[in-house]
Amino acid sequence: MTLLSVEGLTLDIGAARLLDGVSFAMAEGETFGLIGESGSGKSLTALAIMGLAPEGARTAGAVALAGRRLDGLSDRALCAVRGADVGMVFQEPMTALNPVRPIGAQVAETVLIHGRAGTRTAERIAAETLARVGLPPERFPLSRYPHELSGGQRQRVVIAMAIALRPKLLIADEPTTALDVTTQAQILRLLKRLAAEDGMGLMLITHDLGVVADMADRVVVMREGRVVEAGPAERVLRAPSHGYTRALAAAARHAPLRAAPPAGGEAVLSVRDVVRDYALPRARPFGPRPLFRAVDGVSFEVRRGETVALVGESGCGKSTLTRAILGLEETQAGRIAVCGAPIEGRRTTRAVRRRVQVVFQDPYGSFDPRWKAGDLIAEPFHLLDEPPKGAARREKIATALAAVGLKPADADKYPHEFSGGQRQRLAIARALIIDPDLIVLDEATSALDVRVRAQVLDLLAGLSARLGLSYLFIAHDLGVVRAVADRVLVMQGGRIVEEGPTARVFDAPGHPYTATLLAASPDLDRALARRAARSVA
Repeated sequence: MTLLSVEGLTLDIGAARLLDGVSFAMAEGETFGLIGESGSGKSLTALAIMGLAPEGARTAGAVALAGRRLDGLSDRALCAVRGADVGMVFQEPMTALNPVRPIGAQVAETVLIHGRAGTRTAERIAAETLARVGLPPERFPLSRYPHELSGGQRQRVVIAMAIALRPKLLIADEPTTALDVTTQAQILRLLKRLAAEDGMGLMLITHDLGVVADMADRVVVMREGRVVEAGPAERVLRAPSHGYTRALAAAARHAPLRAAPPAGGEAVLSVRDVVRDYALPRARPFGPRPLFRAVDGVSFEVRRGETVALVGESGCGKSTLTRAILGLEETQAGRIAVCGAPIEGRRTTRAVRRRVQVVFQDPYGSFDPRWKAGDLIAEPFHLLDEPPKGAARREKIATALAAVGLKPADADKYPHEFSGGQRQRLAIARALIIDPDLIVLDEATSALDVRVRAQVLDLLAGLSARLGLSYLFIAHDLGVVRAVADRVLVMQGGRIVEEGPTARVFDAPGHPYTATLLAASPDLDRALARRAARSVA
């Protein structure tokens, strides 16, 4: 039976046609993948299906859910459909949740708004639904607030809100992009299980082909508002017929050409026996404050021209260690040095800080939207004793922009005038402009489309080869790590549990935790292999 039918869906804003004749059908109980790059129209299609097109948009075409036409319904009628017949899970749970309301009240709200039950019954349904998604009330009271939960737990709350009334269709829009690999695998398994238990159709909107290969029965590939290919997931991803789909698959497997780092190079970063403790709340008034050890005796080196990857789940200590390396955290023991000069928390001198720069996961969040690009990438000049001025400053900015494949004229644009990949290039230019010895890449490619990610990885490899840069690459995408890293450090519970050359660690992991991470990785070829193994079984 057909659950969702979309025929000739178009959407115009002004003179721009953003969706152009989108047509597909989804069966009851099916897991359906909607894939493509940013701007391809994936999310806009989902919003149009739910009657949530942007203000001023003009839509045409037919949308039917379980035989009932949704196009042409009044907003009041569509409000009765949203949440009850169609649920939606968004990419960033913290922005989808109300930070000042307890999680129980937010899940119960779905029930109350649709008038399905009174307050007490709604609270009971909320508790049962949270338990279904792995948040039992005895461990996660309904009175908890979103900030008291981890990223994966917050996403479970969003899923609970979406399924509280057991809808016919669940739309998950990039539901795992910001999660580490094991948490991502747990959330995907949860979505698959809930869909099977409730007989829901599950629409996965993503740019991660590995996720689709693992999960979807059929896929639709979108580009520039049009459907360019559709069919069974395994056939489309293993032997795509359209050039665009082939380009996406090639980008998902892309490994940049990299020169081997020079043997015996100097240690740009040296970390020796580093310990970082945090004081926890007292169990009783005036009692001793217990300590939580976030980083426990970590030691490693990054040599000139080398890329070292640091991987592990959320909470393993990666971020704490990174802040210590950047001089933003005090340590209780051990030593961190860059080119022999010590990093000493807030006491770290400007001369040492300029040797280490960072590229963050979300460049838009790390930029002041009121500053022009030239001012943004020149921000690190404050670390120099004699920052360039006038023509010298403009020349330095132009050189940094050219190094990352942008134009000198781009210095006069604002961040919102760039695409996501271009903004990440700006972030790299900002890190380069004062000629550091080490760049820390904190999930620098996780939010990018596969083709943009491939371009950024090529850029980083080229810069390392030309400038002798060293990278500390922090990531949860093990496919990217395999493509870019010379060595891998695997972190668990504040300790490095395994390290070594990338090929050796990935092909023959020596620690069970490393094997668990690899098994959970949504790498496209691994996912297709798992799918083939399931078919044989």
